[in-house]
Amino acid sequence: MGGFSIGIQRPAIHQACCLLVEAVVAKMDGGLLCFTDMKINRAYKTELSPNNCQRGAFMQHAGVSRFIYNWALADRIARYEAGEKTNYYEQRGRFNALKHKEFPWIRDTAYTVTEAAFRHLDTAYKNFFRRIKKGAEKPGFPKFRSRKQGIGSFTMRGCIHIDQGRIKLPRIGWVRLKEKDYLPTNGIKILSVNVSEKAGRWFASVQVEMDIPDPEPGQGEPLGVDFGIKTLAYCSDGTTFENPKALANGERKLKRLQREFARRKRGGKNREKTKRKIAKCHAKIANIRKHALHNVSYHVTAKTKPSTVVVEDLNVKGMMANHCLAKAIADVSFGELRRQIEYKGHWFGVDVVTAGRFYPSSKTCSGCGSVKPLLKLSERKFVCEKCGMVIDRDLNAAKNLASLVENDASRGETHR
Repeated sequence: MGGFSIGIQRPAIHQACCLLVEAVVAKMDGGLLCFTDMKINRAYKTELSPNNCQRGAFMQHAGVSRFIYNWALADRIARYEAGEKTNYYEQRGRFNALKHKEFPWIRDTAYTVTEAAFRHLDTAYKNFFRRIKKGAEKPGFPKFRSRKQGIGSFTMRGCIHIDQGRIKLPRIGWVRLKEKDYLPTNGIKILSVNVSEKAGRWFASVQVEMDIPDPEPGQGEPLGVDFGIKTLAYCSDGTTFENPKALANGERKLKRLQREFARRKRGGKNREKTKRKIAKCHAKIANIRKHALHNVSYHVTAKTKPSTVVVEDLNVKGMMANHCLAKAIADVSFGELRRQIEYKGHWFGVDVVTAGRFYPSSKTCSGCGSVKPLLKLSERKFVCEKCGMVIDRDLNAAKNLASLVENDASRGETHR
């Protein structure tokens, strides 16, 4: 190779190589290269305790975020009908050029709220076109945000600080937290904060980038988890988690409040009071459900620490077609439970395997392996016609799921 030279002398190259070797050796433990840290993005959500002035600032920022989102959506629709193209950068540039004359009140809020609203709309459009490409029957065009649907939320970034028992937000200042020592303060990089309102309570979801040690792989026996309605989760080791039936238990109060709301005069203060009561009832139902799901996902990953967790690939959409069970199936949130088990398994070093959708876990005998041709939903006990074993239906399914790992290891197959 001629006519080309880097311009670095050999001593400099030798010194750089030595530094690289020293860095690699520093990462070695017992002669084996090992990386001790893993960088992840994680969100911590906690409740805020704002004063009246801060609560008013929250409502102002949320209103600005909602206004900009609706303005950008209307602008995109108008430009599409006129045959003109636009994107996030072009649209934000035009808005910044006219906001000082037409919308001077926006300057009272943090500029990052404006930027986040444009990004949220751009993401909604990308998701809309992604659903169209996948052939969705109802892709769901982005809709305008309404104040009647709630106060909403806003996103901030930039000069954000976290202290014990409080958080500092741009343009708002220090806001007290109802839960102390929950948000991390050391060894993190704060990416953004999303402030939202739900049933009269304000929450802050802090997204951070942090280094966590690589989790040690689980050493326990493979664990099969069978999802159900009567029992939320039945593990192959015999552990059960009862379904809290949050919606069914709170439905009586919810119906009474909705009848009360229907009788109230439109525009009256009592109607708004009842509306807030309904929002609190819905929030309580959601919190009960969320608490139960986190208990299950934490137990089967971090607490039990198995080598592998095997879950089912349920056809929830098909199950919802049964109008007798649709409400109960929607209440248990099988999809959210599976999502929590997957990401917590990644955090705690547990492999998560998904069984095939048509694997007959409930019809297969966990003792002899024979498959029962017909098993009614009303049969809560599994009775094997060949070996005579009698076992709980859900426990039998969980054991069959756990045995998939051993059988696949001997055959060299996977169901990921």
